[in-house]
Amino acid sequence: MTTFKFIPVKPHPELSPYVSKMHFFESSGRLPVQDVKLIVPNANLKLTLTYRNGILAQVADRTFIQNENKLSLTGLIDTPVNLDPSEDVQTGTIIIEFNPIGAYRLFHLSYGEITNQIVELEDLMGKPAKQLQSQLADTDDVNSKLQLLQNFLVKLLKNAKPDLIYDFCIDRISASKGLISVAQLEKETGYSSRWLHKKFLEHLGTGPKNLSEIIRFKQFYKAYSGGAELQSLKEHIYTYYHDQSHFIRAFKRFTGFTPTDLQKSINDLALKHYTS
Repeated sequence: MTTFKFIPVKPHPELSPYVSKMHFFESSGRLPVQDVKLIVPNANLKLTLTYRNGILAQVADRTFIQNENKLSLTGLIDTPVNLDPSEDVQTGTIIIEFNPIGAYRLFHLSYGEITNQIVELEDLMGKPAKQLQSQLADTDDVNSKLQLLQNFLVKLLKNAKPDLIYDFCIDRISASKGLISVAQLEKETGYSSRWLHKKFLEHLGTGPKNLSEIIRFKQFYKAYSGGAELQSLKEHIYTYYHDQSHFIRAFKRFTGFTPTDLQKSINDLALKHYTS
């Protein structure tokens, strides 16, 4: 039987405002074929180091391979993802998840171009990422690998420039749990919806409306992953959705299943990834 675990790690103090979570993922091999290997969107961008074995990721109709000893950056994901180790052997991965105000301060990229994609960091950053990968491959201890990674990110922060309007909008969306409208953001910032959409696409890879939909659904899936029964969650649907059919459409969009079907086939990977 395949065993796996998520081991949480506390981020460096300078990184903590921008990191949603950081952990090691270790698996003894592939999960059973019949298991749902589901990763649900959570509005975070991810930096991944596969230091033992590799990872296969199915995003919509595309398959991405994260090879051993490679650094990969996952853009904003707004569709369900299926993950599994490349080979049926012991697997080890470091995963750093950046919140929506984090990634743009570290990596100066065109984020709209990597939405729903997993790209090797070397292809995005060139020589600095290649040198870091080489150092990581030559380091045996996984904690030392993580230290190297964090030191690299802290150095990138030295050149970070905050975008105060964008950050304000992210704070408002998070505080409202995805309920604030784009019209309200226009009113509070004085900028048009078109300008805001362009700013979000530049820094995150998606618009404020789509981010709000992910954050709104996140409230339900987080509670569901934590063990809440579907029946008890239904009592709160109308706070976030127009009606039950609206909620079910969102559930199918972000998980690929109806609530009832997912409840029948869900496994620990899909739950623990969200709550780790």
